[in-house]
Amino acid sequence: MATRELSDPILHELIKNALDTIVDEMAIALVRTAYSNNLKNAMDMSCALCDAEGRLIAQGLTLPLHLGSIPDAMARVRQKFAGRTHPGDVFILNDPYEGGTHLPDFYIFKPIFLDGALVGWSASIGHQLDVGGKTPGGNGCDATEIFQEGLRIPAIKLYTAEGPVEAVFELIDRNVRVPRQVLGDVRSQVAACLTGERAYLKLIAQHGAERFQTCTTMLLAQAERLARTAISKMPDGRYEFTDWIDDDGIDPDPIPLKVALTVDGDRMIADFTGSAPQVRGGINSPLPFTKSAVYATVRHLIGGDPPNNEGYFRPIEVIAPPGTIVNPVMPAAVAARGLTGFRLANALFGALAQIAPDRVFACEVGGDTGVSFGGYDRERRPFVFLEFLFGSWGGRPAKDGVDACSSSVVNFSNNPIEVIESEYPLRIERYGYVPDSGASSGPIAAAFCPTAWQGAGRARPPTTSSTPTAIGVSCRPSARWRSERAMSSAISSRGRADGAIRWPAIPSWFSKMCSRRS
Repeated sequence: MATRELSDPILHELIKNALDTIVDEMAIALVRTAYSNNLKNAMDMSCALCDAEGRLIAQGLTLPLHLGSIPDAMARVRQKFAGRTHPGDVFILNDPYEGGTHLPDFYIFKPIFLDGALVGWSASIGHQLDVGGKTPGGNGCDATEIFQEGLRIPAIKLYTAEGPVEAVFELIDRNVRVPRQVLGDVRSQVAACLTGERAYLKLIAQHGAERFQTCTTMLLAQAERLARTAISKMPDGRYEFTDWIDDDGIDPDPIPLKVALTVDGDRMIADFTGSAPQVRGGINSPLPFTKSAVYATVRHLIGGDPPNNEGYFRPIEVIAPPGTIVNPVMPAAVAARGLTGFRLANALFGALAQIAPDRVFACEVGGDTGVSFGGYDRERRPFVFLEFLFGSWGGRPAKDGVDACSSSVVNFSNNPIEVIESEYPLRIERYGYVPDSGASSGPIAAAFCPTAWQGAGRARPPTTSSTPTAIGVSCRPSARWRSERAMSSAISSRGRADGAIRWPAIPSWFSKMCSRRS
């Protein structure tokens, strides 16, 4: 077969699609080998590839709010281990103040070598079932300092050429409630990185290292060029939007999230100046997570099928003042930063709707509701169950919203009832929609939203005096509920609040959960 010229667009498309296939294969390997339901069923994980310079060149069909943070974590690993990266190394980190976004998300990076030369990196992110701390599942918003939230891991080596760094595995083992699941998932993330490494080297062998590197650089430039072209077609101007979080779970005051999008030629600036100072509750959004929200929402308007790499980040500048809820400083708590990330996406879509009202849907349900249970069964075996509940998207310009799905900036799934009841001392009594819980303001609102929990499942609030059941629990279990939109209605992308979605208040049965014993 004749060698294609480097300028051949068919060659670029072949490599682009091959990279996309690799990262999706990584995700499949992670799901199939994972131990916890949070990874193997809910699929709260992401996979990616970076080139030798740490540039993000491929993102899996996983979670946008994860993927946009990889360049920051990758940069920290490369900076810290410059000149000390060798074949066989695997790195891990979860520290939100060293490239991560919150402690449950473990970032794992594996350098890829060919003939002794560094040619790339494979990366995986997995939301671990537990990281220690005061709250089972690590997602409580009642912590006031990160020290209460669990085990902080700076960028360190997890493996070397000699094998696993046993001290790190032992440290994790001693500091989490369910070490079998957590360490099993860590190894699954490593397996995903090994899958990526093998396929990446095979692709290089097919095209040659030098040609491959040139092509990936050109794909980055192509993504940047397409993003700049899309932005240049938007009307220049400043577009502002403000949304409000009910509170941080500790202080009662509403929390403003302000964003101003400025379109200036082929550049866009997302400025969060005016957003609330960092709060005491654990909903602060670290800067990499805030940037991810910007990249994910702007990507909706770029359109087409550009290479899914960091090239399209380049025309976008993010301004997030330090010490605010969108860029906290130590020792701010960040465990439930996902709630703020979803609401940032809502605010960003509100601003983007002013730029392209025919392409942006109305405000979605307002983020997820996180519920976690932890305790011990009759045989004193620990368990932690974690689930994130979603509702629906807002109405689209010409269609209804999409019901019973995750937020538009993540790709979560749910945990099947049968799996939950077979693996946990929990029973699900009901599962379904709440009738007439959607908005009534026509096409700008979603039709329904699933709501609170009955037992351990996504279900309607009980209409009788029954309470959830924890089966065979030998001691008082711990339960946590994290939700939003209980007091403030969702605002549509056109600034209207009439008839918009609102979550119900915390059901009365939840406060009784820990008093029920078998």
